[in-house]
Amino acid sequence: RGGRSSQSRAGGWSPMASDKEPWLQLDLREQMEVTAVATQGCYDSWDWVSTYFLLYSDTGRAWRRYRYDDGTETFVGNINSEGVIQNKLSHSIRARFLRFMPLDWNPSGWMGLRVEVYGCSYKSYVADFDGRSSLLYRFNQKSMSTVKDVISLLFKSQQANGVLLHGEGQRGDYITLELHRGKLDFYLNLDDSRPSLSAPRIAVTVGSLLDDQHWHAVHVERFNKHVNLTVDAHTHHFQTQGEAYSLEVDYELSFGGIPLPGKPGTFLRKNFHGCMENLYYNGMNIIDLAKRRKPQIHSGNVTFSCSQPQLAACTFLSANSSFLTLPSVAAGASAMGDFSARFHFRTWNAAGLLLSATLGPRPQRAQLHIHNGRLQLTLHASGHKSEVSPVNDGLWHSVSLETSNFLIRLTVDRELPSEIELSAALESRGNFYFGGCPTGDCPSPAFQGCMQLISINGQQVNLSHVQQGMLGNFNHLHFDTCDITDRCVPNKCEHGGLCSQTWNTFSCDCSGTGYSGATCHSSIYESSCESYKLTGGSSGFYSIDPDGSGPLGATQVYCNMTEEKVWTVLAHNSTAPVRVQASTLQRPHIMVLDYGASSEQLHTIVSRSEQCQQGVSYNCKRSRLFNTKDGSPMSWWLDRRGERRSYWGGFLPGIQQCSCSLEENCVDMNYFCNCDADADIWANDTGVLSYKDHLPVSQIVIGDIGRAGSQAIYHIGSLRCYGDRSMWNAATFYQESSYLYFPTSPAELASDISFYFKTSAPSGVFVESLGLKDFVRVELSSPSTVSFSFDVGSGAVVLSIKSHMPLNDRQWHYIKAEHNVKEASLQVDQLPARFLSAPADRQLPLKLSSQLFVGGTTSLQRGFLGCMRSLMVNGRSLDLEERAKITPRVSAGCPGYCSGSSSLCHNRGRCIEKSNGYTCDCSQSAYAGTSCNQEVSVSFDRESSLTYTLQEPFSVMLNKSLQAESSSSSRAREDFSFSFITSQSPAMLFSVSTLSRQYIAVIVARNGSLQIWYHLQADRKPDVFCPTTTNLADGRIHRVRIHRVEEKIYVQVRQAHVVGPVFKCHAFIPVAMWCLSERLDAFHEEVAEAAAEGFVGCLSLVQFNNMALLKAALTNPGSSLVTVRGPLVQSNCGALADSSSRSLQGMLQVDGVVTAVAFISACALAATTRLLYQRRQAHRDDVVKQEGTPAVYMDYRTETHPRGSVRENMKEYYI
Repeated sequence: RGGRSSQSRAGGWSPMASDKEPWLQLDLREQMEVTAVATQGCYDSWDWVSTYFLLYSDTGRAWRRYRYDDGTETFVGNINSEGVIQNKLSHSIRARFLRFMPLDWNPSGWMGLRVEVYGCSYKSYVADFDGRSSLLYRFNQKSMSTVKDVISLLFKSQQANGVLLHGEGQRGDYITLELHRGKLDFYLNLDDSRPSLSAPRIAVTVGSLLDDQHWHAVHVERFNKHVNLTVDAHTHHFQTQGEAYSLEVDYELSFGGIPLPGKPGTFLRKNFHGCMENLYYNGMNIIDLAKRRKPQIHSGNVTFSCSQPQLAACTFLSANSSFLTLPSVAAGASAMGDFSARFHFRTWNAAGLLLSATLGPRPQRAQLHIHNGRLQLTLHASGHKSEVSPVNDGLWHSVSLETSNFLIRLTVDRELPSEIELSAALESRGNFYFGGCPTGDCPSPAFQGCMQLISINGQQVNLSHVQQGMLGNFNHLHFDTCDITDRCVPNKCEHGGLCSQTWNTFSCDCSGTGYSGATCHSSIYESSCESYKLTGGSSGFYSIDPDGSGPLGATQVYCNMTEEKVWTVLAHNSTAPVRVQASTLQRPHIMVLDYGASSEQLHTIVSRSEQCQQGVSYNCKRSRLFNTKDGSPMSWWLDRRGERRSYWGGFLPGIQQCSCSLEENCVDMNYFCNCDADADIWANDTGVLSYKDHLPVSQIVIGDIGRAGSQAIYHIGSLRCYGDRSMWNAATFYQESSYLYFPTSPAELASDISFYFKTSAPSGVFVESLGLKDFVRVELSSPSTVSFSFDVGSGAVVLSIKSHMPLNDRQWHYIKAEHNVKEASLQVDQLPARFLSAPADRQLPLKLSSQLFVGGTTSLQRGFLGCMRSLMVNGRSLDLEERAKITPRVSAGCPGYCSGSSSLCHNRGRCIEKSNGYTCDCSQSAYAGTSCNQEVSVSFDRESSLTYTLQEPFSVMLNKSLQAESSSSSRAREDFSFSFITSQSPAMLFSVSTLSRQYIAVIVARNGSLQIWYHLQADRKPDVFCPTTTNLADGRIHRVRIHRVEEKIYVQVRQAHVVGPVFKCHAFIPVAMWCLSERLDAFHEEVAEAAAEGFVGCLSLVQFNNMALLKAALTNPGSSLVTVRGPLVQSNCGALADSSSRSLQGMLQVDGVVTAVAFISACALAATTRLLYQRRQAHRDDVVKQEGTPAVYMDYRTETHPRGSVRENMKEYYI
């Protein structure tokens, strides 16, 4: 059939030129299963459609837009009038009506369509539930016990709540499927012995927006405790709690409600109101049995045809230009002049205009809008406001706005009405504006969402008349459909991130997850203690994430960083010696060891390490380990997999002996263990377990303390591992046609790849993987450019970073590329990362089917020549060395001094290959010395300060105009760290300021706590963040690291070898929320007070992004851009902290003030920026230039000069 205002002719369908939103609608006469559609243009014409939407419906009133499995909505049409373009549906649809809605057509002609539909007839069994009815399936016996259940059905409803299925048993078993707030809750309990209705139940929730009047498929499969729950192709796998494996249900299963026993027509929960189709329970067609009136089925008020009313809705598409104008007089008015407006709406947006109307007799405008997620009514002339509960939850909400008896009353859903008293009666004048205004007089933004059941003055508006131009006016609306989409189902936020959404997009709250990024994909922790040492860490407690972006999460360990090795130490819950009380083999002593990490985390930590060990000791007196007649052990331990092990310390696995047998020094050489001699004196068996596959010890079992005089004390040490096998796992590629290949991961919401490389070649492909349409590739596209290219089915995209220095310099460089449904990113070394946002309607995962080619391509061309190491894919380390051993033209490892696991250069120092050795480049390290391990520290007194002025802009604080320049731009971020010792409070530690009054300041507050102040917007008060309330002005050394990416802040404070938690702030929060003791009017004064007091103490290892500020100032003291006030004395904060011969106060007589200030914009690189220090404004007239001071750290030689700077761009570091 032709669409609205359209015409059909022998050559096809073509709408009239005056048709505002044409479509072609087909009536298939009965419900069919459609699998494909095909289109042609009009015969012998210039009329065809190049892209279109496909909508489908059961009744021709409520329509749904077809979406492919990957989220694509647009169908590809024709490029001429005669070709046939067929589109196969990724999942079939069952519908009677189809609607083709053209989007683009031949620009030299007009729209034209001939269509063909492919599919087959569809037979279904339908039942209609009116909200008071149910179907009961009664068993032949008293109860039914099953270990396997299969339940399937389709349903549609316009109600958000209602029970679909329920059954329960007297022993406490129950099974329930229930619609709740538009989602499907599944309750299942097997033999929990809890009251089935009074006790709290735990639901598995799937699906969303299931009250949209369209069919949804549900499939439940249970075998024993394993359950697969599928709703509309999204499957959730889980296991039930408890010990039982069978489901025991008494008497009956109910469908559509939970009837109260003995009270027909009475139900315990809200019944289902809608239609069910093809309802099967363990192979039985329940609806067919009910239609045939079988005795096991009791049907109460159920009919067998779906007669649910179809409510016509309209969708407001644009938050800028959508509106619906309706006349008030057309709907009539009451005799008293009162008016009323009622409608239903649903949206995700936290702001938007719902209704605007001009009222009389005195002209004023009443506006009903959503503000901060809440519904708000405003009368502009009187200034009255009324606000009700949140409404941006995606559910349907009913709204009634009416005037009566000098009151204007707002009612939302079933809540109590909110009223505003009026001084005079009001009447409507002119038009009602829904969603927005055509003149732009209404406040922005407009409403973006769905509306239905609109009525004015008691008369319901016929939206079909609006659509046909017979009533009112509209812009950017879709009729007969609600195009709402839940972008948070399934949840695309990883690692427990919380998903929130608007109409067009979603965002992830990563607070407390230990991960960051648009989808909480990237871990904020290093993967090993070895990584922490390379970034400048010292011994202490750290959180490590052993699989990076993988699923395991972080765990806390102690990193013991010695000169030779870096040890990872995991303590357990019983590290002290344990004296065993009476125990026998029948009732042994059992100790379960808890390492504060999961078995998967322990396995990953151990497997990544080069070597692991765990000390064990058994002190005994008449207590044996292995000395039995049949050879079975008296005591044993379980490995990390829970398998029994009976060797005790140091010996080879599988041999039931102790260390003394291996060393041939047992007290009695007739036994393999000292304790097996069973002497009446104390003996000891001590050793070290070092077989990695068995570590750590998860449980200890002692069974020979039951005899008179038997005693035993055992001790299981901490798990200790050293080395990181993945960090220096390398391969060398010698020809362009050489490559390694690895299996490709299945399609995931987010994926990342990272590695190090060094080469002298000008170009080459590092990694590549292909799919049917998709691909991903990371390559060195030129000597100084790295490119990350990919295609998720919507065209190739390239993200590139160009370095100011060549990357083919035979030195190690780092690359990390990430793609998720929100964005793609590329990072190279310490250069600013580049980001590219994904289109809101094309947030798709990569689908790759080929192998992952490393060092080459599928075409064997443009391969990489050089070395690659530490290749990680989605947190999983790929073993390059093992694969290289069996691959021609590729060798394991990488030649050169800088290619081994030994740390030649420390603390972010870069190892530079030389022809006859190596050297360490410490320019990006806060340390100095030949190996970048010499601490750079300065002691200050109250009158000393250092100022370093930055004249080139770069990206600490980006204004909004810069951020909006490019979708692939770098982001506003800073990463700074320092160590300090002080006993003074308040004190200024570090600040970053601009001439436009923007600043970042880190201070010690009056109470000794650390405070971080951000003032990035001139029109608002500063934001302050207090990560810890601990007094840091305690004369001890403290290490602080602060990392910000746009609105998210991470702070880590290490106090005396204890690493504090990482705090994150999603948006800059008003100070009162963080520092409850401070007044809002004291912010500026508090920072100024700290600046005036200066800093008395020792400051060291100051690093801002990639710049070692303190070291740079000491290296260039004669520069005209460096301003020094008062005495600066080189010191050693670490030595001061470790010294116990003197008090801290006596040691810090030459302390001072250090404030570093920087402002960075997106156009400059950290490594090429000149830093200058400038003293405080209050003492600007007292500047004393220090001249002739010798450069102490001569290995820091890089000095770049500002070019083209202007005074307006001048930024300052103040220390």
